[in-house]
Amino acid sequence: MKRGVAVALAGGLVLGLVGCASATPSPSASPSSPTSAPTSAPPTSMPDRSVEFQALEAEFSARVGISAVDTGTGARLSYRADERFGYASTIKALAAAVFLHEVRGSARDEVVNWSAEDVEAAGYSPVTSEQVETGLTLSQLAEAAVRRSDNTALNLVLARIGGPAALDAALGALGDEVTEVVNAEPLLNVIEPGSTDDTTTPAAFTDNLTRLVDGSYLEPADRATLLAWMSGNATGDTLIRAGAPAGWQVADKSGGAGGIRNDIAIIDRPGGDPIVLTILTNTLDPDAEYDDALVAEAASVALAAFEQ
Repeated sequence: MKRGVAVALAGGLVLGLVGCASATPSPSASPSSPTSAPTSAPPTSMPDRSVEFQALEAEFSARVGISAVDTGTGARLSYRADERFGYASTIKALAAAVFLHEVRGSARDEVVNWSAEDVEAAGYSPVTSEQVETGLTLSQLAEAAVRRSDNTALNLVLARIGGPAALDAALGALGDEVTEVVNAEPLLNVIEPGSTDDTTTPAAFTDNLTRLVDGSYLEPADRATLLAWMSGNATGDTLIRAGAPAGWQVADKSGGAGGIRNDIAIIDRPGGDPIVLTILTNTLDPDAEYDDALVAEAASVALAAFEQ
């Protein structure tokens, strides 16, 4: 799939409404010469933060991709925004959104059962590993995938909406012709060199999040549900939340595997329209583990641009 022009949200959002698997890291690229640029000229001038992002890449020996948009003005901050990264568990937020869009009414209360073998195969499953005997409803599984980053829960939600290919098609219908959803957990974390499977770009994910919260895709109650789940994400406190200014509320979904560490968020700031922010990173050394501090510091740099 190929991506067209990015779309910025015009309009507001109010939060205040009420997490990953292990595998090998993502595609690498030189940290010194970002190839991305804003996909369209921003309507409001933004400060250039390239030097700060390059310094972080050098400090952490990593590659960083940033896409942020002010939902009021449409102003966009980009750094490597059109380069591909493994998305890891951040895809769980999008899977939950598609579930909320496609599975309606009492169908969400259908109880699903699974086996201990399913949990073992999926990997990190803090909720479903404790509920093998009783099962959970589809809605509870979607919530567990977002709030606790439960891998088995994601796989069961994916099965209900038609599998990875169906999620890929749903994102395509939203306008995302970049993201390539190919595998379920845990294989979605394994990014082979040169492959686009289970990768996206920061710009594509920011546009997806924008569409999910602007009222054009989800019903108001479903949008509130998704934001509540993301606001209660238990795996994001050391990421964008840690880098956000005091008093800014962050609804996010994290992702991490091997050298991949990501976070995507809708951020509500006092006195301003929300900001949608995607931070995707990977270490340059394929054997190195990720560092949450990289995402937190990148968030601090990015969000400072929207304080001015």
